[in-house]
Amino acid sequence: MQEQPPTRQIRATHTETTLTVYQAYSPSLGLPAAGTGRFPPAWKRERMTWIKPSFLWMMYRCGWATKTGQETVLAVEITREGFDAALRGACLSHYARGVHPDRTAWQRALRESSARVQWDPERDLHLNPLPYRSLQLGLSGPDSGAYADEWTVSIRDVTPLVREIHGLLRRGEAGAARALLPVETPYPAGPLAHLGA
Repeated sequence: MQEQPPTRQIRATHTETTLTVYQAYSPSLGLPAAGTGRFPPAWKRERMTWIKPSFLWMMYRCGWATKTGQETVLAVEITREGFDAALRGACLSHYARGVHPDRTAWQRALRESSARVQWDPERDLHLNPLPYRSLQLGLSGPDSGAYADEWTVSIRDVTPLVREIHGLLRRGEAGAARALLPVETPYPAGPLAHLGA
């Protein structure tokens, strides 16, 4: 019997120097980003952006690239150095007793941080919630700009893969669909006590 992952653990496709995260955009933004490997000027660097290392959580969020404004799914390869720095400075997006001394301390940390973390239920192949959680990392201010212009190594349009996996699922070919999923393994982030993990 396969052992269940810890309740909060980062699982991702990663190499010695990079980590892959997913985002979904309208074709007008996603296609130029994938075409040049860089986020275009239309990508708002001052706004908070949420990156997701979990492919299946992204599929849950974008409905297999069927939701309006999320029809283009991007796999964004970023530097581990940038990701790790954001994690070190991140704050949970909600108050958690035992993680923060009190609610006031959490609010202060949230104001001072340009990165925030949510742990959302991981999803199975059919997008049902699993009993353990997946990381979402929200980036704003300097972290958002650094993500777009410094950390990004490559941007790929994986929408065709998304459609292929979804098509197999709809035909009842779950095994074939599962075989096409990106391989995600535990990411060595080190202790994340400040993020409840």
